[in-house]
Amino acid sequence: MNFSGTHIDRVYFLGIGGIGMSALARYFRREGVVVSGYDRSSSVVTRALEAEGITVFYEQDAAHLAGQDLVIYTPAVPADAPEMVAARTGSFLLKKRAQVLGELSRTYQTLAVAGTHGKTTTSTMLAHLLRASGIDASAFLGGISRNLHGNFAHGTSPWMVTEADEYDRSFLQLHPHTGVITSLDPDHLDIYGSSDMMTESYREFANQSQHVLVHHTVSSTSWASKYPNYGVEAGDYRAENLRAEGLGVRFTYRSEAHVIEDLYLPMPGKHNVSNATAALTLALNCGATPERLMASLASFSGIYRRFEVMMHSELLSHVDDYAHHPAEIAAAITAARDYLPGRQVLVVFQPHLYSRTRDFAEGFASSLAMADQVLLMDIYPAREEPIAGVNAQMIASLMPGNQVQLVAREALSEQIESKITLPSVVLTLGAGDIDKEVNSIRDTLVNSAFVKPQQRNQN
Repeated sequence: MNFSGTHIDRVYFLGIGGIGMSALARYFRREGVVVSGYDRSSSVVTRALEAEGITVFYEQDAAHLAGQDLVIYTPAVPADAPEMVAARTGSFLLKKRAQVLGELSRTYQTLAVAGTHGKTTTSTMLAHLLRASGIDASAFLGGISRNLHGNFAHGTSPWMVTEADEYDRSFLQLHPHTGVITSLDPDHLDIYGSSDMMTESYREFANQSQHVLVHHTVSSTSWASKYPNYGVEAGDYRAENLRAEGLGVRFTYRSEAHVIEDLYLPMPGKHNVSNATAALTLALNCGATPERLMASLASFSGIYRRFEVMMHSELLSHVDDYAHHPAEIAAAITAARDYLPGRQVLVVFQPHLYSRTRDFAEGFASSLAMADQVLLMDIYPAREEPIAGVNAQMIASLMPGNQVQLVAREALSEQIESKITLPSVVLTLGAGDIDKEVNSIRDTLVNSAFVKPQQRNQN
């Protein structure tokens, strides 16, 4: 295939296990290119890539780059990593992930969803709504869609759905047909330096989009007030009359052009209804009919680690979520209380990044205090080196001592069981490698004395 003026037979990914990188890897493989790459450890994503015929290396060796035509990398790969050094001195084409996605997006009418939180759910819902409504959109997603069985879909229509990542200002590589901004809560201050600088990048993203839709809370920002907005019980496009039904919500969608009554979203939370409102608005603008959208929304199967119900019984439930920002934690706890009322809420949280913990320690403490009991794991560092004085205790020290406890990974299941007071819901939250513990926690709960034998077979 030809890409960026170069004929490409072989492409190598530095950080292939990243959710955005793996979607691009699947795209190139579908185009007939030989795909391989490096990641530092085996994961659900890398194992899936290997099962699809993509070679993944877990140790770096500059020899892996021999014969490659294109090397794609992410900022998460250290500049002094052996393969990164070799990549900068090689004779092949070298591109950042964001640059590659930006070039691909120019060949489509791109629907790009940005925001500090909500973008993965909104973009995944949108891709499903379009495809299930007969509009064969391509998709590059930031989460694993259960409907698509992955994070990439190839379509034959002119439309493409993508998550627009604000980290490292990556989304400024995009020039969308329609850009969505779901939220503007401060984040990635290690990159931006201040919330004002972060907001300025979102303004640039909006200026690069032909059309823009913003959440009604974003529309209070002076530059965003000119754009149409959406929300729950607010906005030009809005969800009204929300009614909880099981672990889902029924609601009415209303705009100047459409009223769609009795929609059903099979996942809980006011924030998810808000995400669905944005997705419905864009799908309608792309030509989906209200009748098809009703069925499409009801068939949405959710996203891996987005309020994912791991087990549910009469007295005990386990929900796993990627929440790693104070606002996301608050939304997850609120959803648990709204849809599983009267239950103790026990949160297991793994902070993500030293810089984020330092910048938002008070926010984390405030959000986590909405739970009844909190177990705090060590910080997941991802791309960062430790920062002196920054650790999980920094959050714990801002919370009542009888509400929070630091917990070692090897003691998780034991400590969770010791903290449960029935009826209860256990929330496992975080963007690090807490996902490696989720299945074992679920199994412990399913087989615990809290769950009746006849209910174990239902999970």
